Amino acid sequence: MDTKIVTRFAPSPTGFLHIGSLKTALFAYLFARKHDGTFILRIEDTDKVREVEGSIEHIQKALTWLGIEWDYGPNTETPFGSCIQSERLDSYKAYAEKLIEKGLAYPDPYTKEEVDTFRKEAEQAKKPFLFRNHRPETFEIWDGSKPLRLKAPFIKRYQWTDAVLGALEAGEEAVDDVVLIKADGYPTYNFAHIIDDLEMGVTHIMRGNEFISSTPKFLSIYDALEISYPVFVTMPPILNDERTKKLGKRDGAKDILDYREEGYLPEALLNFLALIGWNPGSEQELFSKEELIKSFDISKIQKSGGAFNEEKLLWMNREYIQKMSEEDFFTYVKKAVPKALLEHANYSDVILKRLLPTIKERVHVQHEISELAGAGEYDYAFIPPSVSIELLKWKHDTTVADCLPRLKMAQQLLDTVDFTSSEVIKHALWAYAEQVGKGELLWPLRVALTGMEKSPDPFIAAYIVGKEETLKRIKSACGTIEG
Repeated sequence: MDTKIVTRFAPSPTGFLHIGSLKTALFAYLFARKHDGTFILRIEDTDKVREVEGSIEHIQKALTWLGIEWDYGPNTETPFGSCIQSERLDSYKAYAEKLIEKGLAYPDPYTKEEVDTFRKEAEQAKKPFLFRNHRPETFEIWDGSKPLRLKAPFIKRYQWTDAVLGALEAGEEAVDDVVLIKADGYPTYNFAHIIDDLEMGVTHIMRGNEFISSTPKFLSIYDALEISYPVFVTMPPILNDERTKKLGKRDGAKDILDYREEGYLPEALLNFLALIGWNPGSEQELFSKEELIKSFDISKIQKSGGAFNEEKLLWMNREYIQKMSEEDFFTYVKKAVPKALLEHANYSDVILKRLLPTIKERVHVQHEISELAGAGEYDYAFIPPSVSIELLKWKHDTTVADCLPRLKMAQQLLDTVDFTSSEVIKHALWAYAEQVGKGELLWPLRVALTGMEKSPDPFIAAYIVGKEETLKRIKSACGTIEG
């Protein structure tokens, strides 16, 4: 491509950053990076009624967490002015004046009540309401107190090409005299995004399919300004798991930073989103960000929507957890462990690190660690268990006292062992376990160490709690049996 690629992500600061919006940002980012282009973060804040305080920072925080870096944004200097629309009002006004000079824009002379009357008349006549049918014959001078409307330059059937959907078209009824600038001085989305894209040199517009029906109105504005159309790239929608409709809050859609709070890894979420509606053309499912950039191609974006499969996201997150270094996983786990356990007198980082492999093999996401820890699953590692005497009895034993000599022999065998790994501990006990019966030895030993019916095997449990604590717990269990 000879022209420098410029893409943008232009969210409204209304508080909730939807997963579908993030996918649009991701595709725009990947395409720009693939072609050594420019990626812009632009804030479209012209609807002041819906704006939520702190949303701009929230959007930036979410993108930064995910590793989607922008070249120009609200926090950077640019060659084209601010990336926040409310700080670009002079620009919109200047282009509005150009349209007025060309006779292609005029102040709306009607009150809201009059427009409502026109709309009802159209409904009664079973015709689409078109403002252009009520266009005044002569235009007043625009003083900014009334909405400024486009005088659609061509009433025609519009045809255009979408990079994903191919040839599209719409009839004359899709073209109208849309509002360019509202009575409050702020531009409409229809007008502002076109001026911004023009001044920022945007070449490719990634957008949701909800904008298809409005495209003829956009094309009218491009034609009125006599500027070339950018490349339209329509994103396939993210559907609910049943593929019956677009994913919404009722289907469990969350704000992006909620995924961070639940402990999803940014690499997993990015990878997962990239594969909804985009087919890399291979069986590969796990991609680093660099691999996504290298592989990304607009021609591989699918026309139809893809389902948001939370089970797939959990699987993918688990795969990335498995790739984590011990140091990173230790930080990840420690953040999830309840404060009460971290502050317990017996807590130590050493023991938590020994516990990591057993945690890693079970969890898919960080909040599961919190839930398991909160349920007492890891208490045995730090706190001597209160052992139920009946639980010590193996199913083949007549009485609980039958396991006493086996526990004492385990204590004797372990007394001279160096607890460097669970395998060393297993090696010290295995011959005896085969001699007396694996269940006969391992069941009461595991209960003595953890106090639980379901827990890691006794070799792992012994390694986690350490030699001194292991011997102490076996001795305590023996004492319980002896009374």
